[in-house]
Amino acid sequence: MKDRPHMRNVQELRQGGGAVWTLGAALIALLVMAPVLSVAWMALFPTENIWPHLMATTLPRYFGNTVLLAVGTGLLAAAMGTGAAWLVSMYDFAGRRWLEWLLLLPMAVPAYVGAYALADFLDYSGVVQTALRGVFGWETARDYWFPPIRSRGAAIIVLAAAYYPYVYLLVRAALHEQSGSAYEVARALGAGPWAMFRRVGLPLARPAIVAGSAIAMMETVADYGVVAYFNVQTLNTGIFTTWLERRNAGGAAQIACVILSLVVILSMLERFGRRRARYHQSARHSRPVMRQRLSGAPAAMAAAFCTFPFLLGFVLPVGVILHYALSYPQGWLGPGLMRAAINTVTTGSAAAVITVALALFMVYGVRMSGRRLPRLLLPVTMIGYAAPGAVLAVGILFPLAALDHRIADAVLAVTGTDPGLILTGSAFAIVLAYVVRFFAIAQGGADAGFQRVSPSLPMAARSLGRNAGGTLRAVYLPLMSSTVGSALLLVFVDASKELPATMLLRPFNYETLATRVHERASLEDLGNAAPAALLVVAVGLIAVALLARANLGLRSGRAEAIGQDNPARAA
Repeated sequence: MKDRPHMRNVQELRQGGGAVWTLGAALIALLVMAPVLSVAWMALFPTENIWPHLMATTLPRYFGNTVLLAVGTGLLAAAMGTGAAWLVSMYDFAGRRWLEWLLLLPMAVPAYVGAYALADFLDYSGVVQTALRGVFGWETARDYWFPPIRSRGAAIIVLAAAYYPYVYLLVRAALHEQSGSAYEVARALGAGPWAMFRRVGLPLARPAIVAGSAIAMMETVADYGVVAYFNVQTLNTGIFTTWLERRNAGGAAQIACVILSLVVILSMLERFGRRRARYHQSARHSRPVMRQRLSGAPAAMAAAFCTFPFLLGFVLPVGVILHYALSYPQGWLGPGLMRAAINTVTTGSAAAVITVALALFMVYGVRMSGRRLPRLLLPVTMIGYAAPGAVLAVGILFPLAALDHRIADAVLAVTGTDPGLILTGSAFAIVLAYVVRFFAIAQGGADAGFQRVSPSLPMAARSLGRNAGGTLRAVYLPLMSSTVGSALLLVFVDASKELPATMLLRPFNYETLATRVHERASLEDLGNAAPAALLVVAVGLIAVALLARANLGLRSGRAEAIGQDNPARAA
């Protein structure tokens, strides 16, 4: 009985605008789903069906390499992320406080930048092999053996170094949520460090490990820059080859559907991990985990284990790129760098503003409409984030190009002037791809922001005559300003690093920082690639700083975007 006045107020707030919010949510969901539906349609009804040819020739190789790459990256990222999270959560050793933060920094470095740096560092003319020849007197590569750098194994190392922070964040959150009582009991029963990890820590953290590894594997499936640079033929490179070289859009769409099938499987694995990530405390005020002090050799080994991922994922790539940026200062004056930076800021900012605005509208509309359809559509909009950029590019370009030609023909018929390609001949397609790709990030942030606002405040605004839109502007947005700003920044950062969608959708001679880095590095011109790479990393560092302020006390923007029940929310 006590809740009835509140429920009446909720119904009053919803009255009058339910149809508008429902229609808006449906249109936004359609916008996000359209590229995926387009890919499915093109794959089912191709102009030229090359599916039998793909199955008999290249598709098994693409699929096998993709699966091996994803599994290898997932396992290595799980080992590095879980080990580092366990050590910084359970033990106290010299440098732990610094490492707790430094282990996040590889999130600021795009994986393709790490690939360029590793290859330059370990290649025949790199620092390592040059030093070996100098020390041992070797003269040519025939005098010694060195593992191949541009290979699938090296790609796994680079990708794991870039994506292990997802596992680290989720596992660390899971461990910090546990009471120290279980570990104290294990010690009292004589369990050593390894037995305590295997019998207590690992079972408790297993759902978080599965979820983090699945996210790392999804990012691996979506990668193009690393595999292209290391000459590893995957499903993503197959899209580029089939589309750009063989001029077969249907075949590219069919390969894209295979990628989507893998992503769906990994998404289900990630959600299964989060579904099982339910932790219950045995007491109202449980004791926190008391870190055990390490000294001597164990402390040195723990510090070394935690330092290695940071060195591999951040220090090495940034060090190599910074060396080239300082050694070749003329790269900062290279033609096109400023234009690429302006294009990056323009497209990223436009995508961030549009994405966050649509996310706010949809999440608020779901809350206000009170109808079933918007609630069902809300999870559907997450699929854009799971779909790789190359897949979205296939689904966006061809329908948009057909629409573009019809618009141009209509304008020509009416005015006698050919306007050219308005949509695909500009950055519109790139911005649209960013909006679809990163809508889940903005949606996750918006949902978290709305949940933090007390229901009594919008009810008070309603009683003062505000309608639903006025309540959003006057109550919610001022209280959610920090959350909205964080979502804007996260979308902008991810858009500035996006490579495959940008490469496939950009107009002729249109460069962003990401495409400039890839093109210059592919030509072994790291001197001119370094400035753009440093700018991308600098933008990423801003997002990591935001992430670190909110989580360690912090929240992972990507992990939270994939699911609101993610354990990283409580880290």
